[in-house]
Amino acid sequence: MLDRFATPLLRPPLQAIARVLVRAGIGANSVTLAGFAVGMLAAILVATGAYSMGAIALLASRLLDGLDGAVARETQPTDAGGFLDISLDFVFYASIPLAFAVANPVDHALPAAALLAAFIGTGSSFLAFAALAAKRGMDNLAYPDKSFYFLGGLTEATETLAFFVAMCLWPAHFDVLAYTFAALCAITTATRIWWGWRAFS
Repeated sequence: MLDRFATPLLRPPLQAIARVLVRAGIGANSVTLAGFAVGMLAAILVATGAYSMGAIALLASRLLDGLDGAVARETQPTDAGGFLDISLDFVFYASIPLAFAVANPVDHALPAAALLAAFIGTGSSFLAFAALAAKRGMDNLAYPDKSFYFLGGLTEATETLAFFVAMCLWPAHFDVLAYTFAALCAITTATRIWWGWRAFS
């Protein structure tokens, strides 16, 4: 929901950094892989109870995730790059609830499982719509720079990052935050299914 407001604000500084990276000969796929590596470091830090450092790594990984698309736009976006980006994003998103469960399985395992189940709903509705939209040749007017057409929703990248950082800052309240975000993801899934059904009917 907040991506449409955050994206225009972040695009100018990201494009400026991207130009520097391009001049240095750094490609979009390298930035994608670096962002994923930092994201996995964040998961490891969370799993070991280093929540504050995990939050810093989380933010750094998402900065790199935004930069890879900016670098691609400064050079030549590719389908392979778009596939790599979204695939690694989904692995990263799943790793953070799992990391909290590893850090405190007694208190965190069930809310983490609920959140991961909710992520299955948002992820499957996201990708199913994208696949059928591509089949029909539909254009994404809201997000023209993305590799494929997808539906937005109540929980997008900005909200996910905000909840992940909040979980790192207040790990004692992980269960409340996880269940709350899972409920919001369920709403997103329901609305995407409804919008998708109407779009393809």
